[in-house]
Amino acid sequence: MSEHSISVTVNGAACERTVESRLSLADFLRHDLGLTGTHVGCEHGVCGACTVLVDGASTRACLTLAVQSDGRSIETIESTARSDDELNALQRAMIEHHGLQCGFCTPGVVMTLIELQRARAGRGITEEEVRHALSGNLCRCTGYQGMVDAALAALNAE
Repeated sequence: MSEHSISVTVNGAACERTVESRLSLADFLRHDLGLTGTHVGCEHGVCGACTVLVDGASTRACLTLAVQSDGRSIETIESTARSDDELNALQRAMIEHHGLQCGFCTPGVVMTLIELQRARAGRGITEEEVRHALSGNLCRCTGYQGMVDAALAALNAE
């Protein structure tokens, strides 16, 4: 098994590790760094539960190797709240609009919506844009309407 040294920035903190060539980014985040908010669902890139932002772009951490992240900036769900008591606007809206139930898909959904929030650069957002952005995130509990309502409320309130 070959190993590689990588240097990444994770949630604003520099991190250097030696990893196996085949280690997924999801496993690196969860097992090596203890950031368990990144969930692993399908391990095929279909469900979106493992979505993180790599250099600001949503990325399926289950399909990305940790070595591919060398020199990059990674943001996980742990970076979104200021503290356990102070959630960001999207997280609060998800609660207020019943956009989550079991919560397994929620970290990937929130990271997807953060990318959408940044891409829209302060302009209003439509339901169609939110639904399109969320089309890569599978949820078996909510039926999505609560997620859409939460996204519209949080992103259009800025």
